[in-house]
Amino acid sequence: MTTTYNCTASTERYEGLQHAQRAIRENKCVVLPTDTVYGIAADAFSPQAVTMLLVSKGRGRQMPPPVLIPRLNALDGLATDVPAEARKLAEAFWPGGLTLILHAQPSLDWDLGDTKGTVALRIPADELARDLLNLTGPLAVSSANRTGQPAARTAGEAREQLAESVEVYLEDGLRPEGASDAVPSTIVDATSLPLRVVRDGAVSLERLREVVPGVLGLGEEAPEQEAPEAETPGSESPAAEAPQLASPEIPEAEAPGTESPEGGPSEAEATPETETVAAEDPETASPEATRKTESEPAGKQGSAPPSGRDDR
Repeated sequence: MTTTYNCTASTERYEGLQHAQRAIRENKCVVLPTDTVYGIAADAFSPQAVTMLLVSKGRGRQMPPPVLIPRLNALDGLATDVPAEARKLAEAFWPGGLTLILHAQPSLDWDLGDTKGTVALRIPADELARDLLNLTGPLAVSSANRTGQPAARTAGEAREQLAESVEVYLEDGLRPEGASDAVPSTIVDATSLPLRVVRDGAVSLERLREVVPGVLGLGEEAPEQEAPEAETPGSESPAAEAPQLASPEIPEAEAPGTESPEGGPSEAEATPETETVAAEDPETASPEATRKTESEPAGKQGSAPPSGRDDR
C-alpha cells in the first residue's frame, strides 16, 4: 500500500525513513527529496528494482539512472580508474549538484541498464536524502516524473505522476529550496581526459574551471597539441632547422549517456547522466541525452553514451 509521510514532522520523518528502508530492501521504489528535485529511488544492486524504476517512469534501458551515494569514500567502491581531476571536482562540489560519469568497477554485479561499463555518481546536498542513503547504501535515482513530463518539486507532484508504482513518498517541502525553477545537476564525463561537461546544470563551467582549469564546456573540442621540434642527430650547427612533426589530431572523446533527476534528466533529466545520468533525473536531470544522472552500492554491469543517461 502506498504511503506518504510528512517528513517536516520529526515523528513522521522517522517512520517514513524506516518504511522507505524496508521498501528498498523488498525491491520496491520510493520517492525522496534531493537538493535538485524529487527523485524516484531503488536499490542500485537489484536488477528487479531498477527495472521497476524504469517502468514507473516509462523509460527504457537505454537511459540508465545515476547512482546517489552517502559519502565520498564510496567512490572507489563503485568506480575505477578515477582521474585525479575528477577527484578534485568531487572533493570541491560533493555534496552538491555535480554528477560524475566514471568507469564502473568491473567486479560489481549490477544492472543499471545500457551503461557501456560506466556509472554516474553523485552525493546530494540534502539531509533527508543522505539519511536514507546511510540506511540503504547506494541508490539508483532518477527524477520523480514520467518521462517527458515536468520534474516533481514536491512528493505530492511526484505522486500525481507515479501513483501506486511507488511504495513510499517522503514529503519534505519544495525542492530546490527557495528556487523558482527546478535545476538539474551538472554532468561531467570523467571517463577520459580532458574532462568535459555533457549537461549544464547547478554547477557552472566557471566554478568547475576554478578547480580544474582544463574542463571542456558543453560542445567544446579539445585543442590540438603542438608536436615538439625533432632534433637533428649529429648536427652541431645552431642554424640547422629541425624538421617539424605533424600535429596529431585529437578526436572528440565520446561521453557516456545520462538522464536527469534533478529536473533536468532526470532525475541526472542526463545517467550515465554517463546522463547518467542519467540521472538528475534528481541526480539523476535532463539532457537525458548525456550518460549519468540533481548520495552509493553494487549490481550488474552496463553503460550508455552521454546522450542517453539519466538526469539526476
